[in-house]
Amino acid sequence: MINIGKYIEMAINWLTENFAGLFDVINHIVGGFIDGFQGILMWVPFYLMIAGIAALAWWKAGKGTAVLTLLGLLLIWGMGFWVQTMQTVALVLSSTIIALLFGVPLGIWTGRNDKAAKVIRPVLDLMQTMPAFVYLIPAVLFFGLGPVPGAFATVIFAMPPVVRLTDLGIRQVPEDIVEATSGQLLFKVQLPLALPTIMAGVNQTIMMALSMVVIAAMISAGGLGEIVLKGITQMKIGLGFEGGIAVVILAIVLDRITQGFVRRK
Repeated sequence: MINIGKYIEMAINWLTENFAGLFDVINHIVGGFIDGFQGILMWVPFYLMIAGIAALAWWKAGKGTAVLTLLGLLLIWGMGFWVQTMQTVALVLSSTIIALLFGVPLGIWTGRNDKAAKVIRPVLDLMQTMPAFVYLIPAVLFFGLGPVPGAFATVIFAMPPVVRLTDLGIRQVPEDIVEATSGQLLFKVQLPLALPTIMAGVNQTIMMALSMVVIAAMISAGGLGEIVLKGITQMKIGLGFEGGIAVVILAIVLDRITQGFVRRK
């Protein structure tokens, strides 16, 4: 019998023992980033936050989406889940930013280098198809409990779409334009022309990050996922559905706004 899990466990244990200091530094930096993000969101009064998000939705997605955003966020506040919603937004957007910092350059590299693409694509397939629960195991071993391991697992799960769509956007730039502007190719030609496709990747990354909310709550990441998890573990059906409705509202709002950015670009 081939015991692959044994060797993976040995590798994770070796990383945990030999790079504990590095993981502590990452934990401190990422944790501070998430806490700062959350602190800003919580500092703004809920009515100003709701008005600002509704105005952004009107600007980028139209009047109908703005009304839906306004009513949906007011419903979340009325259910008493505003703090948890801001925790979720902080975790999702922090994870998305980290995923973009790694994913966009990686997508540019694979889009311009066929050999790199052949190596990276199977890795992306693995990252995207591996059950999300599996990522919680190394996340907890590396960073303990809390929002940081939740962000770690979310980044791994949510990064492939932006890598793939950045790669696709770069490759879709017409050859005649590439040949005519070889000296200033990437920043003045390929990236501007690929931007709508890249923004679609950002949208998908945000949606996949949000889908990790409940799973991340299992390792004390907090947020709306904790509400849903309480409903499941304590058999509180109403509470679980309320948390689920809040997640759906947040997903729709973020999806419509980011799609608006794609259309405008």
